[in-house]
Amino acid sequence: MSDDQVPRREWPGGAALRGGPPWGVGPWMRNGPDSPLRWPVRSSLAVAFIQVMASTFASRHAVDQVHLNALGYALLLAGPALLVLRLRLPQVAVYGTMVTTLGYLAGGFARGPFFLCFLVAFCSAVVHGRRRDAWAAATGLYAGHLLVGHWLYRWLPPAGQPAQGWGQEFGIAASLLALGAVAELIRVRREQFVRARRERAEAERHRADEERLRIARELHDVIAHSLSVINVQAGVGLALIDERPEQARIALTTIKAASKEALGEVRQVLGTLRSPGSAPRTPAPGLDRIPELAGQAAAAGLQVSVDIDGRARTLPPGVDLAAFRIVQEALTNVVRHSGARTARVRIGYRPREVELRIDDDGPATAGGDSGGGNGLIGMRERAAALSGGVEAGPRGDGGFRVVATLPVTGLDGVVTEEDR
Repeated sequence: MSDDQVPRREWPGGAALRGGPPWGVGPWMRNGPDSPLRWPVRSSLAVAFIQVMASTFASRHAVDQVHLNALGYALLLAGPALLVLRLRLPQVAVYGTMVTTLGYLAGGFARGPFFLCFLVAFCSAVVHGRRRDAWAAATGLYAGHLLVGHWLYRWLPPAGQPAQGWGQEFGIAASLLALGAVAELIRVRREQFVRARRERAEAERHRADEERLRIARELHDVIAHSLSVINVQAGVGLALIDERPEQARIALTTIKAASKEALGEVRQVLGTLRSPGSAPRTPAPGLDRIPELAGQAAAAGLQVSVDIDGRARTLPPGVDLAAFRIVQEALTNVVRHSGARTARVRIGYRPREVELRIDDDGPATAGGDSGGGNGLIGMRERAAALSGGVEAGPRGDGGFRVVATLPVTGLDGVVTEEDR
């Protein structure tokens, strides 16, 4: 049977497994979260076979014990029959096997492995969370054994048998405690295994959500900026196409360049979806492309001045991309939501962070409040992903300001002497 043909099973309250847990299929396995529990018939038949065959062999060589008869075989088979219920009704199985085991013991039959069915039912009850029932049944079995071996033996077959030695009782008690320890260990291992699988599944879902959010931010920033430039230039072209066709040609040229760049960046983002493990074919944009961004804004009628405060240096790729996208989105908001014709970008390089400040003189256009929407949300999410922050809001003189702070520790995560 191939791996694809191995049925998927579910731990109670846990994630689905392929082929079972690493230590093998146990009595706690089930088919799925919504499917009914299976009937463990084969394992129960195996227990019945072992009990009957081994007890028959012991009966043939028994000296002072009752040889197996119809009642003895019925008790040996009744216990494994109850084991079929151990996944659906573990408490019924453990109490029922306790009764059949005590009945076999009281009958004085040859001592084979007649208690095997109880051991299986006990472990299954503990693993299924029926620990109180399991230990109550074990206590009842041990108390019944004491009664039979030290009091009721006078009236039970075979006649004339002596009382049990207390050394044997201590050994049985130790065996029950050891069995309980093994069952508890299996239960703990199962819970740890289920918890680990659940945590891995949640981590995978979280990574997938983060990746979808990152791609959504990238597409929003690329498309919003490019379409803003295209929209402005299309309006200019339509207004001047009859009176000043040369100016309309310039506007169409700008639209072509902006759409080509947008298509290239969208293709790069979508390429990460098709082959997430491969490296991008083109480098991600960074602060070195701010002059290009200013040129695009100028084509849309917004004059952008760029000031550098501090010693410019190469930033880690993630920080560089986030800084570029924040400046891009801020300028896009100025084009779309402000009546300003000038904007100022200030990039401050600090030893452990880079600060971005984008100002415009306003005023905000009608219906174009730049204080809300996906643009600022995306800026804040980008900064928060790098343990940074973004503050944005109107200035007292009617303009608007965006200030972003992105932590950075210099090249390769090390603060250099020149950064100090």
